[in-house]
Amino acid sequence: MNLLEELRQLNTEDPGSWPAAIKAGALVVLLISIIIAGYFLDWQAQWETLDQAQVEEETLKQSYLLKKSSAVNLDALRQQQKEIEQSLSALLKQLPDKSEMEALLVDINQAGLGRGLQFELFKPATNETINEFYAELPVIIRVTGSYHDIGAFASDVSHLPRIVTLNDINIKPDKEDNLILDVVAKTFRFLDEEEIANQSGDE
Repeated sequence: MNLLEELRQLNTEDPGSWPAAIKAGALVVLLISIIIAGYFLDWQAQWETLDQAQVEEETLKQSYLLKKSSAVNLDALRQQQKEIEQSLSALLKQLPDKSEMEALLVDINQAGLGRGLQFELFKPATNETINEFYAELPVIIRVTGSYHDIGAFASDVSHLPRIVTLNDINIKPDKEDNLILDVVAKTFRFLDEEEIANQSGDE
């Protein structure tokens, strides 16, 4: 008797009387059906939750390692911050306040006279350019002198204790074998508390 004939003669109301091979096959089919049903009805959602938890775990690990690294390097970071603050303080000292601007202009003038230059024009702008924390004052300068004296003057200005930049430089010869230097020297100063407050009010 072949398998199909046996299946036709099975008594569905008495599975206990089925042949052993058919019982085993039925159990396998039942087990597979249970597994498939369990996957779609319950396990799939649990696996998705597990995947999300694993991703979150990895994110938390990375965050922990980053914070641990920062904690380990805390002393070095504090030292670095201290050095930055010191550098910033040194730079800020190079910006004069309003009361020191006149002395700075005198220093620029003296730097030129000390190199034997003839000042034909030394004109600070009537209006400063106001920025968030500092003001910029252009000074239009025209001097006459030798090549080396003009170069030495530019060097002296760059070594002043306050920040001064030379802009719009134009050099041309005059009629007496000297050079004429036209330049805009820009000096900078801190805004005082009242000026900063006015800036904030304007915004």
